[in-house]
Amino acid sequence: MIELKKKCHEVFPIFVPNRSSLKTINFFIVKTDKSLTLIDAGFNTDDCYNALTTTLKEHNLSIADFTDIVLTHHHIDHVGLVNRIVAEHPIPVYVHPRSIPRLTRDKNFLEMRIAFFTELYDTMGCKETGKRQIKFLRESIEKNKNNAISANLLPLSQHTQAGFEVIEVPGHAPDQIALYNQTSKWLFSGDLLINHISSNALVEPDENGKRMLTLIDHMNSLRKCQTMDIETVFPGHGVLIENANDLITKRLNGVEEKADKLQTLIKQGHTTANQLAQTFYKKNYDKQFSLVMSEIIGHLDYLEHEKKLTKKIVDGVWHYQVA
Repeated sequence: MIELKKKCHEVFPIFVPNRSSLKTINFFIVKTDKSLTLIDAGFNTDDCYNALTTTLKEHNLSIADFTDIVLTHHHIDHVGLVNRIVAEHPIPVYVHPRSIPRLTRDKNFLEMRIAFFTELYDTMGCKETGKRQIKFLRESIEKNKNNAISANLLPLSQHTQAGFEVIEVPGHAPDQIALYNQTSKWLFSGDLLINHISSNALVEPDENGKRMLTLIDHMNSLRKCQTMDIETVFPGHGVLIENANDLITKRLNGVEEKADKLQTLIKQGHTTANQLAQTFYKKNYDKQFSLVMSEIIGHLDYLEHEKKLTKKIVDGVWHYQVA
């Protein structure tokens, strides 16, 4: 049983082991004199549900004691138990406004997203692999329709939530937020910062179908946190983080190192995003295509933003060269 307490807040962390590179799925119960908040909600599995109810029981609490749920972002490993909890105990669920069409699996939004990725993969030279990914996305609309969140979703206040300041930290997801309390110096960071692996900045469209510069957003979110007085970070995966500034510096340096390697590959004649992805990631190109392309496209956006690359379109495909 893990418990952290500072003045007005108690935190009961829940760490559910996971066989993937994530190591654990984390979510957190935060108790104040007036509220009991669940920050994130894991996967929709018995393992996550049992871990939640066991932790509540250890502290003489139950599902019925929750006053609200706050989601740091819309990804499936952070929202899985929401429907199950709310079916048992109807409570408000607070989210970033950009989460709502994603969590409700709004069909118009999902169709727009498919059109976005169709054009993106075409212009990045992904050919048949891109077409397979689009087919997967189309099939997912029907396959995952039951994953839509049916709870009452309310936009997060920009100021406070359960005594925490709401900080927008996009990059890994366009709707990602963090919760910060200046008194305790605690930050609930979603997937912004993970101790054992770097968090992917996933390429996504905004609500108008325009590509967001997600890696640049992610870097700015990390820099924003470097200006804050943080003692403990409660991440979505892995162990609690006590050395946030050092880890942020390491992650930012990692972006620069990868960007330098991509510039070298471009000089060697790998001029499209797809060529770079195949050369840099090799076997993982097919295994983790969408993640790999997000990484490559994000770094190309960053290099272009820093005026280290230029690009031109040839036969409908973007080709990059070192400026």
